[in-house]
Amino acid sequence: MGVLEPVVDVQPLLEIKNISKGFAGVQALNKVSFSIAPGEIHALLGENGAGKSTFIKVLTGVYTRDSGKILFDGQDFHATSSGHAQTQGVSTVYQEVNLIPTMTVTENLTLLQQPKRFGLISPKRAKQRALEMLERVGLNIDPSKQLDSYSIAVQQLVAIARAIGTKAKLLILDEPTASLDAKEVLRLFELMRQLKSQGISIIFVTHFLDQVYEITDRITVLRNGSFIGTYATKKLPQAELIHAMVGKSLDELTSGSNRETSDSADDVLRIQNFGKQRFLKPVDLSIAKGEIVGLAGMLGSGRSELCEIIFGAQAVDQGSMEIAQNAVHIKSPKQAIDHGLGYCPEDRKIDGIIAELSVRENMILALQAKRGWLKPIPMTEQKAMVESMIERLSIKTPNLNKPIGELSGGNQQKVILARWLLTQPTLLLLDEPTRGIDIGAHHDIIAIMKELCEQGMSLLVASSELEELVIFAHRVVVMKDRKKVMELTGSDISQKSIVNAIAQ
Repeated sequence: MGVLEPVVDVQPLLEIKNISKGFAGVQALNKVSFSIAPGEIHALLGENGAGKSTFIKVLTGVYTRDSGKILFDGQDFHATSSGHAQTQGVSTVYQEVNLIPTMTVTENLTLLQQPKRFGLISPKRAKQRALEMLERVGLNIDPSKQLDSYSIAVQQLVAIARAIGTKAKLLILDEPTASLDAKEVLRLFELMRQLKSQGISIIFVTHFLDQVYEITDRITVLRNGSFIGTYATKKLPQAELIHAMVGKSLDELTSGSNRETSDSADDVLRIQNFGKQRFLKPVDLSIAKGEIVGLAGMLGSGRSELCEIIFGAQAVDQGSMEIAQNAVHIKSPKQAIDHGLGYCPEDRKIDGIIAELSVRENMILALQAKRGWLKPIPMTEQKAMVESMIERLSIKTPNLNKPIGELSGGNQQKVILARWLLTQPTLLLLDEPTRGIDIGAHHDIIAIMKELCEQGMSLLVASSELEELVIFAHRVVVMKDRKKVMELTGSDISQKSIVNAIAQ
């Protein structure tokens, strides 16, 4: 039975009672309850697959609930679509900004409500309305410019401006800080506090627990589609929150995390003076067999650029590369695969998965490319390999023919990882392997990485999660301004030393 921490003497803006939703034998939500008061910032937390996305889609009318009751402003609430929910005061801003990048800021802000004069769209009124909406979120930008000329952080604020411009009473922010740096997060939090002071309620979905404790009033935890509890943020120790989310204690999650230095003298990869003009300054790096090398640094530091250039996704214009002591010149990802490299990109939605294809089709892509498209993998072999990987990586899917776009982010990430494991790479490049993934999935991915390392595979892992790098990396290469600034080994590896290296 979950704990329920009420907001004292306040009539809830939104009250959800025992909602349930199932899909083809999978119970995504099982009698989940939730409430949020006017002007409250309320975190919705849980592992990937816990039911958070389904909860939001049921609330906003994307899915029809099987049972349960929703009250909004004291009235029965039955949204039939996200657009319908928006007209009733419930707006959602997703991690992948749901705007049109090739249109102007004004066009994005006024798309559904074009101001008209004498029956014709009025550009002057549209611009004025856009300026008013931008002012409300503290953005001083030119609304006549194309949206994609601005940073992801600005696009995120534009999406919020559009959401609250519809007179929203409840704003749902789904992983809004996943692609933001520290300063941009502070700016977003300042806006959230401002909206709170205006009486707007905010459901905040995130996997950054420090942010939860900084900005929220209460926390509701879901696990495996069930309601675990609602807690006052200030009264809930972080260790207890982790236990509620994953059903394991913090000690269990961090057990066995002592780093053992690789003693292999065989370099799987060696690059010298390796770079590309205006993309990555020359880097020297070696990775031994069975070694995990971490890449640390701020966004834009060169972490992702180094992974891309090693894998041949970007053309190198200087330096040399050796794989297993043999000089190579990789010009394409296909050549990288042929040389035993695998690459899990930072943005799995855009560069990793093909959402419409099944789990099976996504998982066998790299192996099929390696073997050649004129030599199709027999279906019986495909099924055997995919089912084995689903079991090995604990991928939660009702079947191997499920469209991958319908899985949770953590399970999508595991499918991409399985894709490369099927090619049996000697070196695996992982760019933000746990981004957008909850604590439980963090634990799974890190355990898999350690297992691969013990089996002799080498890994290059770019991550903004410094505590993770400290746990698993044999060495940490610190990047800044698209160049290597320091390399840490052994007992020198700590969050403090990494931050100091970035700050110097």
